[in-house]
Amino acid sequence: MAQGQKLTHLNERGEANMVDVGSKEITERRAVAAGEISMQASTLAQVVDGTNAKGDVLAVARVAGIMAAKRTSELVPLCHPLSLTRVEVSFEPDPKNSAIVCCVVAETRERTGVEMEALTAVQVGLLTIYDMCKAVDREMIIGAVRLLEKSGGRSGNWKRDSEQTD
Repeated sequence: MAQGQKLTHLNERGEANMVDVGSKEITERRAVAAGEISMQASTLAQVVDGTNAKGDVLAVARVAGIMAAKRTSELVPLCHPLSLTRVEVSFEPDPKNSAIVCCVVAETRERTGVEMEALTAVQVGLLTIYDMCKAVDREMIIGAVRLLEKSGGRSGNWKRDSEQTD
């Protein structure tokens, strides 16, 4: 944490509380997050070829990610409910690393940021892939979930230095 910054979800007594955003300006907000799931090459082939016994893994995971973004405030206790204007969930197979990369773009016009929605969508999308493939591969690993960029609001724009996004 940078010097001079404080945790905003704690009140003056150190108790957890929901941040008051009522006086903040409504602005366009955008967040991009990513993560990945590694798996056996044969599992990746099933997902890519559409031969998984449970069906179209990536289509189901895409819908799961969108649904998760919409319900983030029900999952994360101090998160404000947001009216999302856009959630895009994409998956990119990475045969070299026997993995699938999930990238989520979440957008809103609100008084607070949309980072939690993007991060939640990534994780639930990847969990859905795990769920649909666990019968053939229990050694899958979900990891590297991170915020890539955010824009809008009082704190302005931020972009992770070590990432490239489309």
